[in-house]
Amino acid sequence: MKPAEVNLKWAALQERIAIEFDNEKPDIKVILFLIGVQELGQGPRKFSKRQKEELMHIANCKLFSQMGFYELEGLDQDGWPHWKLVNKVPNYTILEQEMLIKSLIINYFETEMDWEL
Repeated sequence: MKPAEVNLKWAALQERIAIEFDNEKPDIKVILFLIGVQELGQGPRKFSKRQKEELMHIANCKLFSQMGFYELEGLDQDGWPHWKLVNKVPNYTILEQEMLIKSLIINYFETEMDWEL
């Protein structure tokens, strides 16, 4: 996706999530948290600060698995997914990282959640 397309779809995604949750437009961290909750598959509930960080890590692993950097190892006894790094993630500039993560998030919502953006 070209940057202009990523930015258009990103704005549409933020708007849709804001409407779904009757809230303000979410930033990347909030959307990563939502993906983590979705991937955990245990429904919404209260999470500790550490659990929220782990949920964002789960989301990042899921997103970067689309590019072959991570593989799901399995679930622990509490049902939390664990991922292993299988290919080193290249060093991207901050701007490249942001565009890449946005495009991976967009792809996640379009493919995994079947949203049209």
